[in-house]
Amino acid sequence: MLINMKHIKYIILLLITLTTYVVSAQVKFEAKVSKKKLGVNERLRIDFEMNKDGDNFVPPSFKDFTIVGGPNTSLMNSYANGVKTYQKTYSYFLAPKKKGKFTIKQATIEIDGEIYKTFPITINVTAAVDKPNGSPDASDIASENIHLVAEVSKSDPYLNEPVTVVYKLYVSTEVGIDGNWREKQTPRYNDFWSQNIEVRGLNIQRGLYKGKEYRYVVLRKTVLYPQKTGKLKIEPLVLDITVEVPTGRANVFGRQIMNKVPKTVTAGSRTINVKVLPEQGKPSDFKGAVGDFQFNVTTSKNQLNATESLQAKIEVSGNGNLKLFELPKLTTPSSLEVYEPEHKENVRTSLSGMQGRISDSYTIVPQYRGKYPVPSISFSYFDLKTETYKRITSDEIIIDVIEGPTAAVANNKDNANTSANKQTVTPSSNTFTFIKTTSNWSSMTSEAFFKSSGFWAMLLLPFLAIPLAIIIRKAKDKRDADVTGNRIRKADRLAKKYLSVAKKNLGQKESFYESLERALHNYLKAKLNIETSDFNKEKIETLLSERNVERSVVTDFISILESCELARYTPITQVTMENDYDKAAKTISLIDKQIR
Repeated sequence: MLINMKHIKYIILLLITLTTYVVSAQVKFEAKVSKKKLGVNERLRIDFEMNKDGDNFVPPSFKDFTIVGGPNTSLMNSYANGVKTYQKTYSYFLAPKKKGKFTIKQATIEIDGEIYKTFPITINVTAAVDKPNGSPDASDIASENIHLVAEVSKSDPYLNEPVTVVYKLYVSTEVGIDGNWREKQTPRYNDFWSQNIEVRGLNIQRGLYKGKEYRYVVLRKTVLYPQKTGKLKIEPLVLDITVEVPTGRANVFGRQIMNKVPKTVTAGSRTINVKVLPEQGKPSDFKGAVGDFQFNVTTSKNQLNATESLQAKIEVSGNGNLKLFELPKLTTPSSLEVYEPEHKENVRTSLSGMQGRISDSYTIVPQYRGKYPVPSISFSYFDLKTETYKRITSDEIIIDVIEGPTAAVANNKDNANTSANKQTVTPSSNTFTFIKTTSNWSSMTSEAFFKSSGFWAMLLLPFLAIPLAIIIRKAKDKRDADVTGNRIRKADRLAKKYLSVAKKNLGQKESFYESLERALHNYLKAKLNIETSDFNKEKIETLLSERNVERSVVTDFISILESCELARYTPITQVTMENDYDKAAKTISLIDKQIR
């Protein structure tokens, strides 16, 4: 009986634990008000709280109230005893329009694909009171007068169209802020190519926020190029700020005494709906260029001698996603020797996007005399102004090789003179005097070579080669049968191939992480046969998992991609870059060994 009671006690304890876990895991979304009864001259605060982040928050209409403050967003993350607590709040400050009983209807939000609603709340508004709201709470004053805003230039761009995000902190003239504020959460731009624009100094400016005059500073400017279509989420910027709220009292020197209130403010997450580039009129050679471009194909010279060299340059200049597409290839006659191109980029990024030029320079060395046409090359791009595709075609270039052998007779120079000017040849007695008619050769008997060292060496050499060939063949068969070893060697070669450019840029933060990210993308394109526009972390994880890549390796690969994103706006040391390079090489090698 004691054993059964003991078991029952454990079962009850287990049920309590499971019930607590299930309750804690439930999504909560509720509305709370500062009071349910107030005078017509008082203010009401309403908070919409959730314990999990969501999208598409829709507040009630507040038709019977005037919104005098908000929406203000606050965020709280905490850990206690290994348990994570999350709370996000949208706050509004309302002034009733008249007396009566009014119902604040439901607010809605989407969390994990489900729609959640708050309960309606009834508010009783009475006649005006003598002391409206009593002494205002310093935290409420801070919430009403501090706003962090993310201004997005365009919410529905095309794929690879630049989008600007400017983060502004608005502070009303009624409060101040302590200079010791810090970023609690840095924005992350998954599925975007991003570039931070340097903000030099926090210059205080004046502007309007919801019709009221505020001071504001620009904290961050970022240019984004969406790399996939559909709804993409921009993670929020979150700040910890100390707000100085006046108390209404003065010290002995007559200065206002300020109450310091810690406050967490957030710009909130934003959703960008990226449009697909139209299929109608899309050229077959379209490589993903989006913007306004000029296209040129030039050569350093058009006339030269055989075995001399010239440079042919393919260049695209203008405004657009210059770093995110490939240039068309140069085609030449087979008799011209063409070397791999040297790629150059002279691109700067401002709030309007990328501007500058990119080029591929080919070195060409003709071998024979003649005239060689370099066919015209076409470049296609999507023009954002007209929302149509445009094509630019270069002119044909003729390379004139003046001096050198001709291809037809280069192997037989003695045939250069034809029989058109034949002459009768009169032989003389001295014509063949250069030919010797006598020799001083000594005779060689068969006994001199037979049974000599050379004779035995030549006789035995084939027999000695047989076991050597067998040993070599066995070693080759063993190496071919070593599937794991071959996969490791192949993976290591592949990692070095894709990461060679990144290794050259070690020490140059921006160039290194751009080339590292490009290497990772090119590797995935080669192994998984997907386009850059299809890249996102969830899809990469799914595809690699389906191909039997270990979970830890997939996690490492995703973390490297995240490092490339974060590195653009965080200080990075040489040691960190070297560690990221080694980690990338190791991860690519492991993926290539495991992928099926």
